[in-house]
Amino acid sequence: MSQTNLATVEDKAGRVRDGESLPEAPLVAYLKQQLPQLEGDVRITQYAGGASNWTYRLQFDNADLILRRPPAGTKAKSAHDMGREYRIQKALKPVFPHVPEMLLHCSDETVIGAEFYVMERIAGIIPRKNMPRELTLSEAQTRTLCQRALDCLIELHQVDIEQAGLTDLAKGAGYTERQVSGWSDRYRRAKTWNVPSGKGIMRWLAEHQPQHETICMTHNDFRFDNLVLNSNDPTEIIGVLDWELATLGNPLMDVGNMLAYWIEADDDRIAQSTRRQPTHLPGMFTRQEVIDYYCSKMNVDVRDFTFYEVFGLFRLSVIAQQIYYRYHHKQTSNPAFKNFWFLVNYLHWRARKLIKQG
Repeated sequence: MSQTNLATVEDKAGRVRDGESLPEAPLVAYLKQQLPQLEGDVRITQYAGGASNWTYRLQFDNADLILRRPPAGTKAKSAHDMGREYRIQKALKPVFPHVPEMLLHCSDETVIGAEFYVMERIAGIIPRKNMPRELTLSEAQTRTLCQRALDCLIELHQVDIEQAGLTDLAKGAGYTERQVSGWSDRYRRAKTWNVPSGKGIMRWLAEHQPQHETICMTHNDFRFDNLVLNSNDPTEIIGVLDWELATLGNPLMDVGNMLAYWIEADDDRIAQSTRRQPTHLPGMFTRQEVIDYYCSKMNVDVRDFTFYEVFGLFRLSVIAQQIYYRYHHKQTSNPAFKNFWFLVNYLHWRARKLIKQG
C-alpha cells in the first residue's frame, strides 16, 4: 500500500447524528479549564454505530481527542458506567500498552447533560465488516494479523491484575456460574412468543460448567472491529477499544464470546449475513484454529471447548433478543431490529447442534 493511500484507509468519524449533538460552548470551556494545553476551536464529528455508548472525535488545533458518553434516556445504574470504563483503561495503560491514553473523566452531568470521559485518539485502521477497499492484504498478511490479534488477547489475559491495581474491579471467583445464571435470567425476561424457550440450552450450560476456572482481566467484546491497526503496517495491533464490558472473569469465556462473532468463509448464508468483521478472508484462522492456538499459547488443556462455544452463542442470542424485545414492544422503531427474532432462533439452532456433536 502506498504512502499516499494511508489517509484514505484510516477510520473516520462523520456528521453528528440528529438529536445527538454536544453543547459545544460549555464543553470547550470545561475542557480548556481541565486541559489548559488545548488550543483553538474544536471540530466535533461522531463515529458510526454507537448503539451502546456514543463516541465523538474532538479536533483542536493541537490535539485529537475522543469523547465517550452514554446514550440519552433512562438507563440501568450499572450500564454505561463511564467512570468504570475510564478507570479500567487508566489502570491498564501502564501494563497493557494497547489501551488509549486517558485524559479526564467528568461525573458532572450539567456540562453536556451526561457523564463522559475523554481520551487521546489512536489513529489507524479499524477492520469492520470488510477491510477498506484501498487495502489489500495477502493471505500470509491476513494470517499474521489474525495471529497478532489473538496474541493481543492473550497478552491481556496475562496482565498481573494485582500489579495493575485491578483486584477490586469485580467479584472474580464464581464468575462462570454468575454468567450462566445471569444470562439465562436475562433471556427468560426478554423472551417473546416467536423465539425458543431456551430451556434445554440453559439446563445444559448449568450442568456442564467447568470444575475449575481461572480469573484474569477479560475484555468480553474482543472483536476485530474493536481493534485499531497501524496504517503503515496493517498486521500490527496498536489499540484495543470499547472496554465497557471488561471485568475480572474466566478467560476461556472471553474466547467463547469472541467465537460467537467469528464467521468463517464456508459458514452458511445466515451466518454470513450477520458478519461484522473480516474473519472470512483467506488466511484467517477457523474457529477450531483459534481454540488450538489460544490453548497452546496459554498452556491450557481444554479438549472439549464446547461449553465455551455454546455459552458464547447463547449470550449473543440474549443480546439479540433483548434488542428485539424493545422492538417487539414498540420501545424502538428501528427497522434493523425487525427480524432479530429469526437470528435468535438461528443461534439457538447452532448451540443445540454443538451440544449434539459434543
